[in-house]
Amino acid sequence: MRKLDEATIERIIEQITHQVLLLIQGETETGADGGAAQPLSTHNYVERVQPVVNAGADRIASTLGIMPTDGTMAHMIDHTVLKPDATQDQIAQLCYEARKYGFASVCVNPANVKLCTELLQGSAVPVCTVVGFPLGATPTEVKVFEAQQAIREGAAEVDMVINVGALKSRDYERVERDIASVARACQAGNAILKVIIEAALLTDEEKVIACQLAKVAGADFVKTSTGFGPGGATAEDVALMRRVVGPAMGVKAAGGIRTYEAAQKMVAAGATRIGASASVKIMQEAGS
Repeated sequence: MRKLDEATIERIIEQITHQVLLLIQGETETGADGGAAQPLSTHNYVERVQPVVNAGADRIASTLGIMPTDGTMAHMIDHTVLKPDATQDQIAQLCYEARKYGFASVCVNPANVKLCTELLQGSAVPVCTVVGFPLGATPTEVKVFEAQQAIREGAAEVDMVINVGALKSRDYERVERDIASVARACQAGNAILKVIIEAALLTDEEKVIACQLAKVAGADFVKTSTGFGPGGATAEDVALMRRVVGPAMGVKAAGGIRTYEAAQKMVAAGATRIGASASVKIMQEAGS
């Protein structure tokens, strides 16, 4: 198992300190005219970036998500059924709907990966599964085995839950090692790894640290929630996570997203993927 060297630890500490300072400063930051600075949003985006364009920039990157058109929202949604009593008929219906709407993936429990792989054969919809779900409190070796087994059965994406207790105990090396071990298994199987931080259980400082550790450990996404915790996704958490991981890493908002309007808010805050069981309703509201 890989241990963190001193240089990596120093880099993590520096990044965490920087992000925490940004959070603190964000509460009191003022604009050039002495008034409170307005955060970048979908409403003032053009006004805020125009000086950059005037200075000569020919391309702008931002931490905001790109607001999808009705036709592209489906490609951002992981169509999800993770309830313990899901029947094979319900899983078959999930896969049928995913084909019909062109969802980003179907997200199911590990026991349903093989069935989904068979049902989605020949389609462009990949299978996503969960590891260490929903508590994140299983040993790293078990999480790695779960990921490897799911990938062998056809999973192309893995959503793992961090060891929340270790994070809150400030055992950051253990958290990083846990994520990195699953990341290596996913990389070996050409699978995408999303790391669920269960934001509702964390302070803002802990959210920053969790996202930094996921980034250092080689994850592809950070994800807000399992949907089984005390709270789901919020636009504020998504925006914070996006600021921490930067523009190159994915952010998945999941938990309690049941309307098209709610999904749009998450994307505007920086989400590049949405986890939802109400996916069909969201698309019907979008007019697709």
